[in-house]
Amino acid sequence: MSVELKKKYGEKVYRLPINAGFTCPNRENGKPGCLFCDETGSGFTTITGLNIKSQIEELKKRYKSRGVKKFIAYFQNYTNTYAPIDVLKKVYSEAIDKDIVQISISTRPDCISDEILDLLEELKNNIDISIEMGLQTANYHTLVKMNRGHTLSEFINAALKIKNRGFELISHVILNFPDDNLLDVIETAKILSVLNVDGVKIHSLYIVENTILGKLYKESKLKIGSLENYIERVVRFLEFLSPKITIHRLVADPPKTGTIFGNWNKPKIQIINMIENTLKEKETYQGKKFLSWYTPKTKE
Repeated sequence: MSVELKKKYGEKVYRLPINAGFTCPNRENGKPGCLFCDETGSGFTTITGLNIKSQIEELKKRYKSRGVKKFIAYFQNYTNTYAPIDVLKKVYSEAIDKDIVQISISTRPDCISDEILDLLEELKNNIDISIEMGLQTANYHTLVKMNRGHTLSEFINAALKIKNRGFELISHVILNFPDDNLLDVIETAKILSVLNVDGVKIHSLYIVENTILGKLYKESKLKIGSLENYIERVVRFLEFLSPKITIHRLVADPPKTGTIFGNWNKPKIQIINMIENTLKEKETYQGKKFLSWYTPKTKE
């Protein structure tokens, strides 16, 4: 992904994870949230206790010493479109800075409205906007079991709205849910390809303390597949995915504290190398099987 950003902006670009203090509709009124989501809302790399501009300045200091001059303000944890429109406008506007080339907003399919997209279109006149939205899996039964709080059709509807407005869309997927199989993995790749998403972040399922998934794991009611199985799923996913889609990530970054299970106790780079080596060994690549299903067959 760093290569793509360098092409677009002419130099190295770093992402600054911003905590806007939002919550999630799937956690309100006693709702437990997604079974795998921890109390940080996947924002364990963000700074807390500072306003938006102060967070940006603090994070920029860490990278400017390395010669980095351009940044992306990444609204990372929880649901960053889940607030009144005037609040969203204020928060997003605070992130606009001479060194910020893009605002990236992480959200959910059930929190995308025409009013929000109107606001983002207005902001897009002054800065690039990208939207990150979790699908996780095309298996709608798994979406229910994981208590995602949205359906497959809601994801498709939101994705179409986002793409029709011309925004860059990055989707998150988890390829090793215990109840998913290779067919689910392939179908997820196909749906994202048809929707013409711009990028994909591939995650491995990790388990954190004080989550429902953590409780099930401790009670031996949840079994995570092997690393070899995960690699096989990633390879199959890539084969059926459109070659035009940028891969932002191949494996998750579990939190450094509180993780019960994460990446089979392997360093992230080791798993990435194993995936790349498997692709070479199998003489396969992203999009190898894409045209076999995407292009309609004709009778000769």
